[in-house]
Amino acid sequence: MKLLFIGDIVGSPGRKAVRELVPRLRAELGLGAVVANGENSAGGSGITPKTASEIFDSGVDIITSGDHLWDQKEVLELLKNEARFIRPLNYPVNNPGKGFTTIPLPEGGILGVANVQCRTFMQALENPFVAIDGAVSELRQSTPIILVDVHGEATSEKIALGRFLDGRVSAVIGTHTHVQTADEQIFPGGTAFLCDAGFTGPQESILGREIAPIIERFLTNQPRRFAVATGNIVLKGAVVEIDSSTGRARSIERVSVPLTSDDT
Repeated sequence: MKLLFIGDIVGSPGRKAVRELVPRLRAELGLGAVVANGENSAGGSGITPKTASEIFDSGVDIITSGDHLWDQKEVLELLKNEARFIRPLNYPVNNPGKGFTTIPLPEGGILGVANVQCRTFMQALENPFVAIDGAVSELRQSTPIILVDVHGEATSEKIALGRFLDGRVSAVIGTHTHVQTADEQIFPGGTAFLCDAGFTGPQESILGREIAPIIERFLTNQPRRFAVATGNIVLKGAVVEIDSSTGRARSIERVSVPLTSDDT
């Protein structure tokens, strides 16, 4: 089976890319499932039931998140009521929501998806290695086909988590930095890995935000409003082909699909 993972969806431009491109990509690539990180989908920061619904309606099966999880208060409704939306699983146990989930695949079988957040240069959550170890053990009771979204800043920590999970999951793909890396590979145990999927949205920007205010902030250290940019919208992520019987990855390929006038 083929799975598309979409890097961090930024604001309305990112949602537009998903809305216009995912149906086409599902048909052209014969995708069995689509997973997307949606933590920046609402105005570039956080997620709401409305933006999540738009993403689901576009053909995305599961939405993951990250450190901007709490930026919109409406997220509580998603965490309590939407099984297809997951948060980093290494938040303390009394938090609402789930850190992993499963869905049936159209050709048979089950896809498991887990979301974990790193700690280096980020909020000090529970140990991601311990948390993901338990989640994967539970998921493997249902399926060998498992994708893990590792939301983190440090490449070393993401790679370490990928190596830690090698042979136990189908793919480990990183999010958070918004910069797509060129290190896609399959580890010896059969786990596909990409340190960061990049972001889906306006590439004529600084990580999805307008350029001038960010440069002004660096020059002056004065507060500025970082509005979402609009130019050169691209969907970024990765396509992983997986052996449905073993869960081992056969291939991983970065994707970077521009939104053109023909798509709108």
